[in-house]
Amino acid sequence: MLEAKNIHKVYHNGKKELAVLKGIDLKIAKGDFAAIVGPSGAGKSTLLHILGGLDLPSQGEVIFQEENIYKLKDSLLSRIRNKKIGFVFQFYHLLSEFTVLENVLMPALISREPGVRNPQTKEKALKLLDRAGLSERAQHFPNQLSGGEKQRVAIARSLINRPQLLLCDEPTGNLDSRTGDEIISLIKQINKGEEMSVLLVTHNQALAEAADKIYHLRDGILVN
Repeated sequence: MLEAKNIHKVYHNGKKELAVLKGIDLKIAKGDFAAIVGPSGAGKSTLLHILGGLDLPSQGEVIFQEENIYKLKDSLLSRIRNKKIGFVFQFYHLLSEFTVLENVLMPALISREPGVRNPQTKEKALKLLDRAGLSERAQHFPNQLSGGEKQRVAIARSLINRPQLLLCDEPTGNLDSRTGDEIISLIKQINKGEEMSVLLVTHNQALAEAADKIYHLRDGILVN
């Protein structure tokens, strides 16, 4: 499903270099639920963005479904991000001027697939909201939701195009422990029920225990 080969990331500030990632190797198979644990500033989000096609590595390759994604044209890489990879972020990134239902539908609308505006697509979005326990919130706006509800909307949005890989960047970082546990439980249900590969990055070792595989990011190196 996903393989990272010798990933390096170096930031430059004048003549100074800051090496954040120092040769990361990682394999995620279909249906895996893996977690990467590390303190703030360790490079977890940077690594996740590189794996998801959002940020270029300084060195190395990211192979997704047998294609080196950074050898692809921007249009093809954008399509992979839209159709095959779902993203869940710590800060939700919901669009405040759109309803909950419209936020969930947004990746489908962006894809510009023929027939995407048909009733079946809306029905799919409503079913995802129901699964997330938000069927009664479909016509609300993000500012009318709690933090946990916003994250559930973000998860539903990430699933609308039926991705094969779900990347979660500190998805419980802004939530209390009980709500955080509920979000992790929902992600685990998706992983098992859909055989969807999940990669979660977190600073919280207890949350990472929900995963089947746990890696630690230390000094730019990934340790199993």
